[in-house]
Amino acid sequence: MQIFRLLGLFLTFAAMSACSGLHPSDVLYLKGSMNNWNTNDPLILDNGVHQIDITLAKGQHQFQIANSDNQCGSRFGAVTKDRLKLNRDYTTNACADEAAFELKVFRQASYRIALDTTQTPAQLRISLTPKATLPIAAAKPQVCPSWDGSAVTIDVSQAFTDGETVRDFYSGQLAAVQHGKLTMTPAPNSDGLLLLEKADHQASAFSWDNASVYFVMTDRFYNGDASNDNSYGRMSDGEKEIGTFHGGDLKGLTEKLDYIADLGMTAIWITAPYEQIHGWVGGGNSGDFKHYAYHGYYALDFTKLDANMGTEDDLRTFVDSAHQRGIRVIFDVVMNHTGYATLADMQQYDFGGFYDKNQSVSTLLGTDNWTDWQPKSHQSWHDFNHTVDFTHSNWMNWWGKQWIRTDIADYDNPGYDERTKSLAYLPDFKTESTEIVDLPVFFRNKPDTNAVSIEGYTVRDYLVHWLTDWVEEYGIDGFRIDTAKHVELEAWQALKEQATQALANWKQANPEKALDDAPFWMTGEVWAHGITRSNYFDAGFDSVINFDFQNEEATKAMACLADADTLFSQYAKAINQDPSFNVLSYISSHDTKLFFGSHSKTLRQQQAIAAPLLLLPGAVQVYYGDESAREFGPTGSDPHQGTRSDMNWNQMTGKRAELLAHWQKIAQFRKRHEAIGAGSHQKISDAPYAFKRTKGDDTAVVVWAGKN
Repeated sequence: MQIFRLLGLFLTFAAMSACSGLHPSDVLYLKGSMNNWNTNDPLILDNGVHQIDITLAKGQHQFQIANSDNQCGSRFGAVTKDRLKLNRDYTTNACADEAAFELKVFRQASYRIALDTTQTPAQLRISLTPKATLPIAAAKPQVCPSWDGSAVTIDVSQAFTDGETVRDFYSGQLAAVQHGKLTMTPAPNSDGLLLLEKADHQASAFSWDNASVYFVMTDRFYNGDASNDNSYGRMSDGEKEIGTFHGGDLKGLTEKLDYIADLGMTAIWITAPYEQIHGWVGGGNSGDFKHYAYHGYYALDFTKLDANMGTEDDLRTFVDSAHQRGIRVIFDVVMNHTGYATLADMQQYDFGGFYDKNQSVSTLLGTDNWTDWQPKSHQSWHDFNHTVDFTHSNWMNWWGKQWIRTDIADYDNPGYDERTKSLAYLPDFKTESTEIVDLPVFFRNKPDTNAVSIEGYTVRDYLVHWLTDWVEEYGIDGFRIDTAKHVELEAWQALKEQATQALANWKQANPEKALDDAPFWMTGEVWAHGITRSNYFDAGFDSVINFDFQNEEATKAMACLADADTLFSQYAKAINQDPSFNVLSYISSHDTKLFFGSHSKTLRQQQAIAAPLLLLPGAVQVYYGDESAREFGPTGSDPHQGTRSDMNWNQMTGKRAELLAHWQKIAQFRKRHEAIGAGSHQKISDAPYAFKRTKGDDTAVVVWAGKN
């Protein structure tokens, strides 16, 4: 997505100063860059409305407004993630941080952006009004190259020397360079690809800059131990099983490590395996399914493995086995919030309370085992909340008000800014607090916790300590940070520093297991972040997830690989000329959509997206089943649940086996060449389309003969 910066907005209203924290002399900025727009143009002030007419190109855009200090009260962004529509007013959040406004423009034209500063903070508005459509020069029709299956001749003089023997990694065929040219025939199932390297090339050493990360939702991948499927009394629902645990575990991951290694992956990101809330909450907007924490984002105890995932021995075996195959292990990490309160945890750990209806809780809920509550015919899974007294004093026996803020009992209420708000009504950790705290209150009734009280620790100190203990004990190589923008940067810096030391300690204590001396790696989910460097890279992050590629960019490249060259060049320049900056690009995720079924409609198209993704500069993420066209599953009233369907192991035959083999070839080629992800990019031929990537002594050439 494109982002733009606006200079020269002078505020002159005392009312604005009083209500938002802005001063009359403040300058506001609309962050980013925009095509065909002079970023030094001031807005025109008209009766308290500051406005500018700008030309927006067709496509998706983002913007956010802030003054130079970027402080709460002078930092305006979206209240929701809904995309802006034309000719409407929108309330802004005056304490927004990374909550950008999102706009999709369907034609290039002049648009007016206006900020009304005469209103109170709650009524500040953004309006967009399309102006007259600008004349657009007729584009020269682009014809995607086609390939008839015959041999192609390519000038490779910019990459290889005369007489040098070159291998097509895809087919294994060899040929010598003659007069600067090579003639080869792409393999029939290659989609017209030649993956060229020197015949004597030795595979590059691992680099996070060229990482291929396989993202696995452990519970949905492979069941290696059916005996742990119903830990803590968790049960299936006997219907669509949208939000229940499906049985995937660490033993299952270990059994499938050869599959992941054969796919060419160099790291595996697994959903958080530490102990989750034991019970369920209502799932989706309609409460139409029972939703457990199978995804790892509702933590209960950061010091214990979740029993559904397996035992500590299972984890150690998994990590060691991954390392033996050259695969790094990345944990998903959540420090913004803990999990919801569930009936199971309320009963087991004695917190919370119910409305007094002169009857026992068992009578009120209709069961002695509270988690067995069932909605009546006129109810949903949300309706158990109607029996709970959220003002009851016993809620203070949960985490305690020193630890979390939440709209329950006497806890401090959540704020309105990104750091202190309650994300999806989840209890928000007070990671910014400097108050010394004891262990969470309910741990007194949790005898199996490994947590111990540490003198002088804050909430942040405990969370960082608990998370980095996994690194020092098992040799975890990296963290993927969930909801990064909802935690202060100082917390991430502390996590990175302690995790780096923890991994160094593990490697020193386990030299026979250490793969190399690579430092700890950290990437983060900063919603809507693209390939522009941000201040997260000054706070311990080595990478951020790239939200730009997954939709239009990927779809265009899937349709015609030759059309991706400008994109490849832009990515290489933005990422690989700055050693402190990298991104993790993807096409599918658990929080957005599956590429297969939404953008690619056929197995042939899912094959065509492999090269654009796996040949991108920077690191790349493959979501489990991208390589096998895993299908969208049951989803209920929550559209994201369907992206977490079970891995389609029973479909790995026929055309899907061919699809998998194609993904394997390209990913293995990427693994062999650090230059693919970390090198410079140069197009060397238009017909056939070809480019080279170079980093040091490593040179890789990709030739695409065209669509066949």
